[in-house]
Formats: sequence, structure tokens, C-alpha cells
Amino acid sequence: MTTAPVQPLPGDFFVVKVDGPVGVLISVGEFLNGSRFGHWDHAGVFVGDGQVVEAEPGGARLANVDEYAGRPIAWSTGHVQLTDAERTGIAAAARSFIGVPYSAADYFALALWHFRVRIPWAKHVMTSQSSMICSQLTDAAYAVAGVHLFKDGREPGDVTPADLAQLIGA
Repeated sequence: MTTAPVQPLPGDFFVVKVDGPVGVLISVGEFLNGSRFGHWDHAGVFVGDGQVVEAEPGGARLANVDEYAGRPIAWSTGHVQLTDAERTGIAAAARSFIGVPYSAADYFALALWHFRVRIPWAKHVMTSQSSMICSQLTDAAYAVAGVHLFKDGREPGDVTPADLAQLIGA
């Protein structure tokens, strides 16, 4: 598990614990979606210069990575091999998502998909980039750059922070 301080590179993603009741709700939601119950509740993409892009209830934003100082954080650094061109593309894609709204509908669509309720609305919401939760933004930034994090046949956007954590062994 990569929780020791590492120097992320542009294009690396992170997962981190969200404290308090919000973190508990996210963990329960992930469990209901079929992910393991754990403390990795949030994700984002490092874009360089100490900054990350992350989806939050107010919309995707650019933030300082220092906001997570002192909290357990796991990075994809060393777990997902990327070329310099892919790193540049991922960081640019993540930046292009700044301002994209966050929606509870994404959580609902993921839950329906998990329970095999494969209605067109759920697929549309889950695969759309018009609103995204943090893990969807992370996965979408990689996909735009031509990097597919999951090779298990899942639909685009069918990803939780716990899925990303499991991918890197956190």
C-alpha cells in the first residue's frame, strides 16, 4: 500500500479518506455498489505544481494537494505506468473538467448498474461527462488521454473511489 509520502507526477491519481458523516455515507454507498467497505472515499488527479483536480458537491475544482496533509492518501505513482504524453493528456483532460457539476444522480445510476438494473437512463448518467463524482472524473481524465484503467469490461463511469484504491492495492 502506498500511503507513505511520495512525489506524484502529473497524471497520477490519488485516493483519500473523507472524515466525518460524509465519509461514512460514501463508504456505505460504495459498499452498496459492490465495492469493499473501506476508508478510501475520495479521488482526484494530480495536475502538477502542487495542484489536483477533484469533483466535489460544488463542482469539479482545482485544489492544492496540501489540503490533504496529515491524512492517509494513496497515489497511483508506481502502480499505473504512464508515458510522458499520457501524463500530459491526463492532466489536460482533468483540467478541462473544472466546473463540471457533481450529482447524486451519478451515485443512483451506479447503484442501479450494480444491481443489474441496466436501464438506458442509468447508463446515460453514468457514462455522461455532464456531471461526475470524483472517481468518474478520474477515470474520464484517463480515458480522454487514451488510458483505460480497468480492463474488466465495465462501462465508462462505472467506478468508485474504492475501485480505484483496489486497482493500486491501497
